[in-house]
Amino acid sequence: MTYADGFVLAVPKANIEAYKAMARAAGAVWKEHGAIDYVECIGDDVPYGELTSFPRAVQASDEEVVIFSWITYESRARRDEIVAKVMADPRLQGNDWKDVFDGKRMIYGGFQAFLEL
Repeated sequence: MTYADGFVLAVPKANIEAYKAMARAAGAVWKEHGAIDYVECIGDDVPYGELTSFPRAVQASDEEVVIFSWITYESRARRDEIVAKVMADPRLQGNDWKDVFDGKRMIYGGFQAFLEL
């Protein structure tokens, strides 16, 4: 079974094109280092729930859009190898992302697949 890293974050609507460019560059690096899939999605139908919701989870304002992303790998061990290479890759060094979105409100985690249809 595969392993996945998942992410939810809020991006200001004014920064969407910059985020897309950053995601394309990062995705190419992840894939080059061995990720199976790299997917970035822009919220299209993510209502603000009364108790919980994607927008609430990342404290998204009306001027922001929710991004839902995932990266898949062959296994947790392979993910750990790939992430180490990605984090050391000079193409992704620097803090340019801080100008595009607030990383403190990003939710992320690793998940072991138990069902793949």
